[in-house]
Amino acid sequence: MSLEKIKETLGEKFSRDADFLDSVITGLNLDKKSKILDVGTGWGFMAITLALHGYNVITGEPENAKWADWKSRAKSVNVEEKITFKPFYAENLPFENDSFDAIFLYTSLHHIEDKASAINEMLRVMKHDGYLIIIELTEMGVEQIRKHRMHHPDAVNSKGLIKEFDLEVSAKESRYLNAYICRTKQ
Repeated sequence: MSLEKIKETLGEKFSRDADFLDSVITGLNLDKKSKILDVGTGWGFMAITLALHGYNVITGEPENAKWADWKSRAKSVNVEEKITFKPFYAENLPFENDSFDAIFLYTSLHHIEDKASAINEMLRVMKHDGYLIIIELTEMGVEQIRKHRMHHPDAVNSKGLIKEFDLEVSAKESRYLNAYICRTKQ
């Protein structure tokens, strides 16, 4: 199924960010056997996009979170078998040290209360040569969402937060989203 057909199937919410997410994933050039974690399932768009690229993905949110129906979306584009949901808190991940080749946070960080603890925890479970990819809304992105959900949280200064950690960071910026691709300094 082409990305255009998938956009049509999943609708406007997915379509708005699909090309950007696709370009971020493609740019990483990860091995298809990479172990991938998606923190903050939400609508499932990050996990679905990763699965569409052929990756098996573990995704999750706190058990009591009111996540959207990601499963039916994944099923509608035939990738549900590539996605495993596991409830967890970003600040206390139930995974061993050095477990993941890549960890994605797609518009999740602004929902996490203790952001620094969450990033420390993600770095703990990230392999030494792995990636932490933080994708967050820009101010303009928040404005767009607030047209439909007035009380959406403010944008997070991800760049400022990341500076607190000893990471190499490259950025991919767009009108509504910025992606910060982080690696442990070599």
